[in-house]
Amino acid sequence: MHYDNEKPSLLILAAGMGSRYGGLKQLDSFGPNGETIIDYSIYDAILAGFEKIVFIIRKSFEQEFRARMEERWRNKIEMDYVYQELTDLPEGYICPEEREKPWEQAMPCGLQEMLYESLWCDQCR
Repeated sequence: MHYDNEKPSLLILAAGMGSRYGGLKQLDSFGPNGETIIDYSIYDAILAGFEKIVFIIRKSFEQEFRARMEERWRNKIEMDYVYQELTDLPEGYICPEEREKPWEQAMPCGLQEMLYESLWCDQCR
């Protein structure tokens, strides 16, 4: 529920493996001062009135990601982290042995049950 006097939080989906890209594009610098794509999103969010950023990431790159975000944004906006892992499944579901990539980004957002009930996830039961 959103109230008029509440400031919104921005959810940034950043748990991808970058397998097609060839690395962690979340942390690659490309701006004139070493900015990442996420840096531009955070900058715009602050200008738009957001007071908190919630990142969805994987534990495997947590330290590097957190250090990068804290260095650049720690005193400018509140940040929180949610983790997405292959083993984060509701009771009664198992991860296929051959699966290597993370599940859809909705997993840490609390939408797992809806996704698991869809046809594409019959392999998980």
